[in-house]
Amino acid sequence: MGRRLPMPDRALGGKPIRRIVVKVGTHVITNKDNRIVSKVLAQLVEQIAYLYEQGIVSVLVSSGSVSAGKEVMSRGLKATDKITRRQVFSAIGQPRMMRHYYNLFQDHGMRCAQVLATKRDFDLGRHRDNMVNCYEGLLGEGVIPIANEDDAVSLSMSTFTDNDELASLVAELINADMLILLTDTEGLYNGHPEDANSQLIPHLHVDDPVEQYIQKNVKGEAEGRGGMESKLRVAKRTARLNIPTFIANGKKDNIITDIVYGKPAGTKVTG
Repeated sequence: MGRRLPMPDRALGGKPIRRIVVKVGTHVITNKDNRIVSKVLAQLVEQIAYLYEQGIVSVLVSSGSVSAGKEVMSRGLKATDKITRRQVFSAIGQPRMMRHYYNLFQDHGMRCAQVLATKRDFDLGRHRDNMVNCYEGLLGEGVIPIANEDDAVSLSMSTFTDNDELASLVAELINADMLILLTDTEGLYNGHPEDANSQLIPHLHVDDPVEQYIQKNVKGEAEGRGGMESKLRVAKRTARLNIPTFIANGKKDNIITDIVYGKPAGTKVTG
């Protein structure tokens, strides 16, 4: 990254930043052909490694396993059932994603671990306690948890709406100081992002009625399930827990470190 920044000990209203959750969406780490872009993954890992050296630990919630699996199996897959196809793509793609991350973190002398979950794992009781124990154990050893939904075995009644929801639940679980939702747009606009008259909303509060600005879109088979509507809903939920949440462009250089160090970026959502 080629820069040294002061530690953000008193950012965000005097609250020290020591733990963050970063969620990266499928559109951030794939190209127009839905193929995984290694360069983007490397930039994300480099920022997380930099923050780690400054005493800030991260949990990375990463989409992309379905796209990674479809790269391998799209032409030879016999299954026609939509759910089965997603399960196969995810089961094949998840180890491909972890191989990318493992090698990239190893280049920085760091270790990472895979944490797959279903929504049931966050229910109060033994499941949740076990999740807390897992994350705290990994973070305590200096290992970067890489979380994703266990698409291969999740039942319809125990699936997350998308990985935005998973990221919010993880942020709550580990008492994160910040949640960053990375997408392929700059943040939330007060109109269509491609409209020249639209402006980025840099900061909003949980009670601000901005849902009217969200544009609907249609996603393909290998694309993520989330969208701006999901991100705004999740951001408001998380901000109500006193965890400032950012929606920002994950393709921009140094976007994670810029947000952590208080530079204007994306849309910030607070309680």
